[in-house]
Amino acid sequence: MNPVAVALGLAVLAAAGVIGVRVASRHRSTACPAWLVPLLENPYMNALAGSRLLLDRARVASGMAVIDVGSGPGRLALPAAERVGPAGRVVALDLQPAMIRRIEERIAATGVGNVEPLLAGAGEGRMPRDAFDRAFLVTVLGEIVDQAAALQEIHGALRPGGLLSITEVLPDPHFQPRRRVRRLAEAAGFQLSETVGPWYAFTMNFSKPNEGGAP
Repeated sequence: MNPVAVALGLAVLAAAGVIGVRVASRHRSTACPAWLVPLLENPYMNALAGSRLLLDRARVASGMAVIDVGSGPGRLALPAAERVGPAGRVVALDLQPAMIRRIEERIAATGVGNVEPLLAGAGEGRMPRDAFDRAFLVTVLGEIVDQAAALQEIHGALRPGGLLSITEVLPDPHFQPRRRVRRLAEAAGFQLSETVGPWYAFTMNFSKPNEGGAP
């Protein structure tokens, strides 16, 4: 079979999937289905929002506790586990059983021992309080039905001085612009620390203030 035709066919199917998700999301928030994982793990995403880049932007270090909200198959969670080392821990939270199964398979294949898959949705109250130094939302915020509740729960799950790192990348069908991300995060009690990257592929880091309001 002609490889060009195969590539073209796959591109058409991927585009159709993205359009379908975007249409559905007009009526309700829709999580990225497991069959669209290749759209998250590809050279384009790795260049604009690769795991190493995002971990560097959030200054993830050895011994930290990290929660990856909407972790998918573990594109960020597993490299984060390597970064924090055996003294740290990573919780990979996702509401889709298919995604949890994928990350469990990757954990078994790699032997990583400090990743804890958690089948739950953001805003359901399943995150432990005051337990994490870093939280990530990578092209996930727009998929969440109750964004305010999710961000409030993440705020409670972070320790004082902890950091929430939100990344948005086009052409994600649920792309959230900077102004909206900032408004939602600040309404939940976060303070903007920095914004990195162009408007179409950016990371915004928000801190949870210490007691007394200091970031």
